[in-house]
Amino acid sequence: MSRFHSNCPQCAGPIAFQWSSAVQTTCPHCRSILVRRDVDLERVGRVADLPPDSSPVQIATEGVFRRQAFVVVGRILYEYAQGGWNEWHLVFQDGASGWLSDAQASYAVSFLRQASATPPAASTLERGQQLTFDGHSYEVTALTRARYAGVEGELPFEYWDKEEVLFADLLSRDARFATIDYSDEPPLLFLGEAVEFEDLALKNLRRFEGW
Repeated sequence: MSRFHSNCPQCAGPIAFQWSSAVQTTCPHCRSILVRRDVDLERVGRVADLPPDSSPVQIATEGVFRRQAFVVVGRILYEYAQGGWNEWHLVFQDGASGWLSDAQASYAVSFLRQASATPPAASTLERGQQLTFDGHSYEVTALTRARYAGVEGELPFEYWDKEEVLFADLLSRDARFATIDYSDEPPLLFLGEAVEFEDLALKNLRRFEGW
Protein backbone atom coordinates (compact mmCIF):
# COMPACT_ATOMS: atom_id res chain seq x y z
CA MET A 1 0.00 0.00 0.00
CA SER A 2 1.26 3.48 -0.81
CA ARG A 3 2.20 5.63 2.15
CA PHE A 4 0.92 9.11 2.90
CA HIS A 5 3.56 11.84 3.21
CA SER A 6 3.04 15.41 4.40
CA ASN A 7 4.41 18.03 6.77
CA CYS A 8 3.31 18.89 10.27
CA PRO A 9 1.15 22.07 10.21
CA GLN A 10 2.69 23.09 13.56
CA CYS A 11 6.45 22.64 13.08
CA ALA A 12 6.67 21.78 9.34
CA GLY A 13 8.54 18.56 10.16
CA PRO A 14 8.13 15.69 7.67
CA ILE A 15 5.33 13.23 8.42
CA ALA A 16 5.31 9.78 6.81
CA PHE A 17 2.46 7.39 7.63
CA GLN A 18 3.54 3.75 7.78
CA TRP A 19 -0.05 2.63 7.22
CA SER A 20 -1.94 4.19 4.33
CA SER A 21 -5.33 3.90 6.10
CA ALA A 22 -4.22 5.72 9.26
CA VAL A 23 -6.51 8.58 10.31
CA GLN A 24 -4.43 10.03 13.16
CA THR A 25 -0.74 10.22 14.02
CA THR A 26 1.59 12.04 16.39
CA CYS A 27 4.32 14.34 15.08
CA PRO A 28 7.68 12.90 16.22
CA HIS A 29 9.22 16.40 16.18
CA CYS A 30 6.79 18.54 18.23
CA ARG A 31 4.35 15.91 19.63
CA SER A 32 1.32 17.50 17.94
CA ILE A 33 -1.68 15.20 17.45
CA LEU A 34 -2.48 15.26 13.74
CA VAL A 35 -5.67 14.13 11.97
CA ARG A 36 -5.93 13.52 8.22
CA ARG A 37 -8.57 15.62 6.47
CA ASP A 38 -8.50 14.31 2.88
CA VAL A 39 -5.01 15.38 1.70
CA ASP A 40 -4.33 17.81 4.56
CA LEU A 41 -3.27 17.38 8.18
CA GLU A 42 -5.03 19.24 10.99
CA ARG A 43 -3.44 19.77 14.39
CA VAL A 44 -6.04 18.92 17.04
CA GLY A 45 -3.90 18.92 20.16
CA ARG A 46 -0.58 18.02 21.70
CA VAL A 47 0.55 14.94 23.59
CA ALA A 48 1.76 15.65 27.11
CA ASP A 49 4.61 13.61 28.55
CA LEU A 50 3.48 10.00 28.54
CA PRO A 51 3.42 8.19 31.88
CA PRO A 52 6.26 5.69 32.38
CA ASP A 53 5.48 2.03 31.86
CA SER A 54 7.36 -1.25 31.94
CA SER A 55 6.03 -2.80 28.74
CA PRO A 56 8.69 -4.27 26.41
CA VAL A 57 6.45 -3.49 23.40
CA GLN A 58 7.10 -0.27 21.50
CA ILE A 59 6.35 1.39 18.15
CA ALA A 60 7.93 -0.76 15.38
CA THR A 61 7.81 -3.98 17.43
CA GLU A 62 7.02 -6.89 15.09
CA GLY A 63 5.27 -10.17 15.81
CA VAL A 64 3.00 -12.95 14.56
CA PHE A 65 -0.62 -13.81 15.37
CA ARG A 66 -2.42 -16.74 13.73
CA ARG A 67 0.48 -17.04 11.27
CA GLN A 68 0.01 -13.43 10.15
CA ALA A 69 2.91 -11.02 10.64
CA PHE A 70 2.19 -7.61 12.14
CA VAL A 71 3.97 -4.42 13.14
CA VAL A 72 3.07 -2.04 15.98
CA VAL A 73 2.34 1.44 14.57
CA GLY A 74 0.55 3.24 17.43
CA ARG A 75 -0.93 3.04 20.89
CA ILE A 76 -3.52 4.46 23.29
CA LEU A 77 -2.61 4.63 26.99
CA TYR A 78 -5.07 4.36 29.86
CA GLU A 79 -4.77 4.73 33.65
CA TYR A 80 -7.15 3.46 36.31
CA ALA A 81 -7.20 2.91 40.05
CA GLN A 82 -5.04 -0.24 39.95
CA GLY A 83 -2.47 0.96 37.38
CA GLY A 84 -2.54 1.36 33.64
CA TRP A 85 -2.36 -0.46 30.33
CA ASN A 86 -1.55 0.02 26.63
CA GLU A 87 -3.69 -0.69 23.60
CA TRP A 88 -1.15 -1.17 20.79
CA HIS A 89 -2.41 -0.62 17.25
CA LEU A 90 -1.26 -3.44 14.97
CA VAL A 91 -1.09 -3.47 11.17
CA PHE A 92 -0.93 -6.92 9.63
CA GLN A 93 0.86 -8.04 6.50
CA ASP A 94 -2.43 -8.10 4.57
CA GLY A 95 -3.29 -4.53 5.66
CA ALA A 96 -5.76 -5.53 8.39
CA SER A 97 -5.87 -3.47 11.58
CA GLY A 98 -5.93 -5.01 15.06
CA TRP A 99 -5.10 -4.32 18.71
CA LEU A 100 -2.78 -5.83 21.29
CA SER A 101 -4.00 -5.20 24.82
CA ASP A 102 -0.98 -5.06 27.13
CA ALA A 103 -2.08 -4.94 30.76
CA GLN A 104 0.68 -5.69 33.26
CA ALA A 105 2.03 -8.74 31.39
CA SER A 106 -1.42 -10.00 30.34
CA TYR A 107 -2.00 -9.89 26.57
CA ALA A 108 -4.94 -10.21 24.18
CA VAL A 109 -5.27 -9.60 20.44
CA SER A 110 -8.61 -8.27 19.19
CA PHE A 111 -10.27 -6.70 16.17
CA LEU A 112 -12.99 -4.06 15.84
CA ARG A 113 -16.22 -5.79 14.83
CA GLN A 114 -19.68 -4.77 13.76
CA ALA A 115 -22.04 -6.63 16.08
CA SER A 116 -25.37 -7.93 14.77
CA ALA A 117 -26.90 -6.22 17.81
CA THR A 118 -25.73 -3.03 19.51
CA PRO A 119 -23.98 -3.73 22.83
CA PRO A 120 -26.16 -2.91 25.84
CA ALA A 121 -26.10 0.51 27.50
CA ALA A 122 -23.36 0.95 30.06
CA SER A 123 -25.91 1.58 32.82
CA THR A 124 -27.41 -1.90 32.35
CA LEU A 125 -24.16 -3.89 32.54
CA GLU A 126 -23.10 -5.92 35.55
CA ARG A 127 -20.47 -8.57 36.24
CA GLY A 128 -21.62 -12.10 35.47
CA GLN A 129 -24.05 -10.92 32.77
CA GLN A 130 -24.22 -13.13 29.67
CA LEU A 131 -24.00 -11.56 26.20
CA THR A 132 -23.87 -13.16 22.74
CA PHE A 133 -21.71 -11.91 19.85
CA ASP A 134 -21.21 -13.70 16.51
CA GLY A 135 -23.02 -16.73 17.89
CA HIS A 136 -20.73 -17.11 20.92
CA SER A 137 -21.75 -16.60 24.53
CA TYR A 138 -19.61 -14.33 26.72
CA GLU A 139 -19.67 -13.47 30.40
CA VAL A 140 -18.91 -9.96 31.66
CA THR A 141 -15.84 -10.48 33.89
CA ALA A 142 -14.74 -6.88 34.59
CA LEU A 143 -16.06 -3.33 34.39
CA THR A 144 -13.27 -0.76 34.45
CA ARG A 145 -13.45 3.01 34.44
CA ALA A 146 -10.21 4.35 33.00
CA ARG A 147 -8.74 7.73 32.18
CA TYR A 148 -7.26 8.45 28.76
CA ALA A 149 -3.54 9.13 29.37
CA GLY A 150 -2.18 9.79 25.87
CA VAL A 151 -1.58 8.54 22.36
CA GLU A 152 1.43 7.75 20.24
CA GLY A 153 1.90 6.87 16.57
CA GLU A 154 -0.77 5.95 14.03
CA LEU A 155 -4.41 5.10 14.78
CA PRO A 156 -7.30 4.00 12.53
CA PHE A 157 -9.67 6.62 13.98
CA GLU A 158 -9.56 9.95 15.82
CA TYR A 159 -8.81 9.45 19.50
CA TRP A 160 -7.61 12.27 21.74
CA ASP A 161 -8.68 14.46 24.65
CA LYS A 162 -11.05 11.81 26.05
CA GLU A 163 -12.63 11.89 29.49
CA GLU A 164 -13.07 8.87 31.76
CA VAL A 165 -14.12 5.82 29.74
CA LEU A 166 -15.93 2.62 30.76
CA PHE A 167 -14.61 -0.69 29.43
CA ALA A 168 -16.36 -4.04 29.78
CA ASP A 169 -14.20 -7.16 29.47
CA LEU A 170 -15.84 -10.47 28.60
CA LEU A 171 -14.68 -14.08 28.29
CA SER A 172 -16.24 -17.17 26.72
CA ARG A 173 -15.89 -20.77 27.85
CA ASP A 174 -13.69 -21.53 24.82
CA ALA A 175 -11.15 -18.76 25.67
CA ARG A 176 -12.56 -16.09 23.37
CA PHE A 177 -12.11 -12.50 24.52
CA ALA A 178 -14.24 -9.40 24.00
CA THR A 179 -14.10 -5.75 25.05
CA ILE A 180 -16.84 -3.14 24.81
CA ASP A 181 -15.44 0.39 24.67
CA TYR A 182 -17.98 3.01 25.76
CA SER A 183 -15.92 6.00 24.61
CA ASP A 184 -18.14 6.43 21.55
CA GLU A 185 -21.79 6.10 20.55
CA PRO A 186 -22.70 3.44 19.64
CA PRO A 187 -20.13 1.58 21.77
CA LEU A 188 -17.19 -0.10 20.05
CA LEU A 189 -16.95 -3.90 20.16
CA PHE A 190 -13.63 -5.72 19.91
CA LEU A 191 -13.46 -9.52 19.60
CA GLY A 192 -10.36 -11.68 19.86
CA GLU A 193 -8.49 -13.99 22.21
CA ALA A 194 -6.04 -13.96 25.09
CA VAL A 195 -2.48 -14.82 24.05
CA GLU A 196 0.81 -15.71 25.71
CA PHE A 197 3.72 -13.31 25.26
CA GLU A 198 5.98 -16.06 23.87
CA ASP A 199 3.41 -17.11 21.26
CA LEU A 200 3.55 -13.67 19.59
CA ALA A 201 7.23 -14.16 18.58
CA LEU A 202 7.90 -10.48 19.21
CA LYS A 203 11.08 -8.78 18.05
CA ASN A 204 12.44 -5.23 18.12
CA LEU A 205 11.38 -5.00 21.75
CA ARG A 206 12.27 -2.24 24.12
CA ARG A 207 15.43 -3.05 26.06
CA PHE A 208 15.74 -2.63 29.80
CA GLU A 209 18.87 -2.43 31.91
CA GLY A 210 19.82 -5.91 33.06
CA TRP A 211 18.35 -7.76 30.05
